[in-house]
Amino acid sequence: MDYVDNRVLKMAYLMLEGRRTVREVAKMVGYSKSTVHNDLTTRLKDMDYELYEEVRDLLEYNKQIRHIRGGEATKLKYQQKFQ
Repeated sequence: MDYVDNRVLKMAYLMLEGRRTVREVAKMVGYSKSTVHNDLTTRLKDMDYELYEEVRDLLEYNKQIRHIRGGEATKLKYQQKFQ
């Protein structure tokens, strides 16, 4: 197993263990969101398909609720700004 394979597995397990977003994982490992997303959707699929399916499900879930998270962040921003 080479460096890239280890990186991909590390990102997948980080994402799943904390049900994290791509942005959170990218910040933790020091790579761009694009690199993390690419590793988790293309490289992982060829390496470990079962793990890929778990990550894909979490990515899909995060995509479905992102409008809620965005709304909460905006609400918090304006609550802090006007207090």
